[in-house]
Amino acid sequence: MPTNCAGITRRDCLQLGLGGFLGAGFASALGAREVHAPRAKATSCILIWMDGGPTHFETFDPKPDAPAEYRGEFNAIPTALPGVRFSEHMPQLAKSLNKYAIIRSIRHEQGNHGAGNHYMMTGAPPRIPVGCGAFVSFHPSMGSVVAHERPAPAGLPSYFSMPSMSRSGGPNFLGAKFAPFVADGDPNSPSFRIRDVALPTGLTEGRFADRDSLRVEVDQFHRILDKAAGDPAAALDEHYMQANKLMRSKEAQAAFRIQDEPTKVRDRYGRNSFGQRCLLARRLVEAGVPFVTVYDGGWDHHSDLFGALKKRLPSWDNSVAALVNDLDERGKLDSTMVIALGEFGRTPKISTLSGEAKAGRDHWANAMSVLFAGGGTPGGQVIGATDRNGFAAMERVLAPENFVSTVYAKLGIDPAKILFNSQGRPNQLVSEPHPIKELM
Repeated sequence: MPTNCAGITRRDCLQLGLGGFLGAGFASALGAREVHAPRAKATSCILIWMDGGPTHFETFDPKPDAPAEYRGEFNAIPTALPGVRFSEHMPQLAKSLNKYAIIRSIRHEQGNHGAGNHYMMTGAPPRIPVGCGAFVSFHPSMGSVVAHERPAPAGLPSYFSMPSMSRSGGPNFLGAKFAPFVADGDPNSPSFRIRDVALPTGLTEGRFADRDSLRVEVDQFHRILDKAAGDPAAALDEHYMQANKLMRSKEAQAAFRIQDEPTKVRDRYGRNSFGQRCLLARRLVEAGVPFVTVYDGGWDHHSDLFGALKKRLPSWDNSVAALVNDLDERGKLDSTMVIALGEFGRTPKISTLSGEAKAGRDHWANAMSVLFAGGGTPGGQVIGATDRNGFAAMERVLAPENFVSTVYAKLGIDPAKILFNSQGRPNQLVSEPHPIKELM
């Protein structure tokens, strides 16, 4: 099970997330005020979350002319855009650069996992200092906001996360209704099956209907909990109703039947868990789901950076390129964003930590790279630049607010919109709501 440097596993994050939900309470429905909603260019978003903080040097922003202690072991290869180079282990994305954009100049000051994750997932910097392993939720995540603003067709959740939820991928004051539906199975397994999409083995339709009727009767009992403070039972009701609709939804059942895909398509994405989740994400957005997160852990390479990426990057490159190209060939890329990023980049200088035998790079929030495709995004462009040694973004410097504002604007959601929490306090989606004009 992948972990980051704080030793936090996916299971830990889920447990922490549940604790946060039950401790903080669940908000009621919100009032909202639209300022000037942008015209939507996309109807859905697939967010590939590279948890741990992927290196920009060994992916989209190599520095072949830097000294050896900065440039690293990998060579740089040409891309479809003259003069632009990627890591040698990303040939498929290099050939496809005409179909997407790369941002090389986002920077911020949150150099630990908890704070960096929150900032990039929400567009809101943490309000207090946050530790490396913290499960942070000061503001709704992009997925939860999209679920609130752009509901999916009946029977389908509006926000999926596979195979787990990122630590800041939750709804905060929007409430449990807008938390992600976590699809935690392995779609590469022959026995792949999503819980809650079909009736449990041995339970007939009749018995299920009887149990559902009993639940309705129990729900008529008077609840003594203070609803103003948040009723956990109400949140459980939301989850139950989602599961109930999901089990009865033919669209959901069809979307999860990845076995229906032709063998050559499945092979194209890669016969591994990550590749098949990318394919499943494509099937979900085709079914009408507006936001899908493919959680991809294990990018926190403090040691053995080069050995690990030699094994990982080729298949990752193949799967992401397959997703972008497949959507394009199916006529779906104009309406579907595909975004790949983590919480920050990695340090310019390679180092070997005490007790480690192999070198790596540490956390670095002054520079990072983001892949941004679809939803009307002009392809074949690189936005911004870092300096010669990759220390910091120095040209067209951008912030997480710009990135998150772009996602909202492309989906027709005003990033300056005001939502009100259960206490009636206003919360602006993004405090500096300025999308990246080159991506619009």
